Amino acid sequence: MSQQPGQPQGAQPGSQQGPRRRGPPVYGRGPPGRRDDRPRRRRDEPEVWIPKTALGKRVAAGEITSLEEIIEAGLRVQESGIIRKLLPDLKSEVVDVGMIQKMTSNGQSTRFKAIVAAGNENGYLGIGQGKSKQMRIAIEKATSQAYRNVNPIKLGCGSWECRCDQKHSIPFRVRGKGGSVTIEIIPAPRGLGLVAGGKIKRLLELAGLRDAWTTAKGSTPTMNSTSKAILDCLRQTFSQG
Repeated sequence: MSQQPGQPQGAQPGSQQGPRRRGPPVYGRGPPGRRDDRPRRRRDEPEVWIPKTALGKRVAAGEITSLEEIIEAGLRVQESGIIRKLLPDLKSEVVDVGMIQKMTSNGQSTRFKAIVAAGNENGYLGIGQGKSKQMRIAIEKATSQAYRNVNPIKLGCGSWECRCDQKHSIPFRVRGKGGSVTIEIIPAPRGLGLVAGGKIKRLLELAGLRDAWTTAKGSTPTMNSTSKAILDCLRQTFSQG
């Protein structure tokens, strides 16, 4: 049987099969429909915590139910999920954000630095710092470190003017140092409020203090040193009390 001109080789006469054409080239990770089949996690959904350390597995199993047990046993918290499990009411807040510029052999390098505080306004506070080339990643690193650095704080009423039984201040005077900054926190009577600067006042509020006097010496605008001094002060209320 003779083949008509213009008909592709191997095609039967009278069939509707036309010449085979190639589709448009596909770039990237494959056809668009293939990526839509993958399960995606929504941004508002909480990330599932899978413990990786021995301490995390004990917390997930319910053997440890409080942060005080971890501190008294002298264990080290290496996962932020441990604190999220034990203290679900913690909330984080960005304290300070800045840029770090450095000259290298390839030119000027720019990175972001973030300081984040995590507290529940009821006796727990942690402060962390993170650095990255992207602002979002720096905040995530600082938040994770702030959760790992959460410490219990002993609240009480150490003011001789008040002498009540409510936990609105600290039980005694404490002094802490971070870098060149020295901060002293003095218990105050109920109703006085927090006598402190803007960012220092916010950190004390996250810790759960409602009434206190504060004195600060050194370069207090440097929030890296100031936040370390505040955390050093509040740690002493639990270790000495």
